[in-house]
Amino acid sequence: MDYRNYINSRDKVWALLIDQRVSELPVRVSGICRNLGVSVKVASIDVGHDGYCTIIGGKAFAVISDSIGIRRQRFTLAHELGHIVLGHVGTFPVSRSGETAFADPDEQAANVFASRLLAPACVLWGCSAFTPDQIAQLCDISIRAAEIRADRMKLLRERGAFLSSPLERRVYKQFKPFIDTHKF
Repeated sequence: MDYRNYINSRDKVWALLIDQRVSELPVRVSGICRNLGVSVKVASIDVGHDGYCTIIGGKAFAVISDSIGIRRQRFTLAHELGHIVLGHVGTFPVSRSGETAFADPDEQAANVFASRLLAPACVLWGCSAFTPDQIAQLCDISIRAAEIRADRMKLLRERGAFLSSPLERRVYKQFKPFIDTHKF
């Protein structure tokens, strides 16, 4: 992933967490969607697709598959919200699958957005949540998503890459009461 796209996705998440006054985990993605005017529907959709988003008549919609588990639905909703917030959505559904989805910069950016929204690194660091089980429990995400996040956290810890951005410091301060009561 292009580093500029990564930074843009990450910074948009931090700004969203600040603007929405999110201060505890798990993040209530559906509440953020409601606050932003994004309509959410859980429905039966094409097999092989977890969700999609679109804009119709100036209104944003996210449709999430009813055939996937709740934790995957949460990640999928955060991913689709990422497409909307990052400006990837036109007036037709965003729908990518197969090998190209992993190489697509918009899909990569939406995945970064979703993982950082559901499991902000500075909050995990503050809570000393570093294992997949701890992250899954604290953030209400799937073990697979937590494993991916734990791998990233390991790299960030090795680099000492926490609280270096003013936005990240604001997110950490906003979550501080939660962090103080949720240490591992």
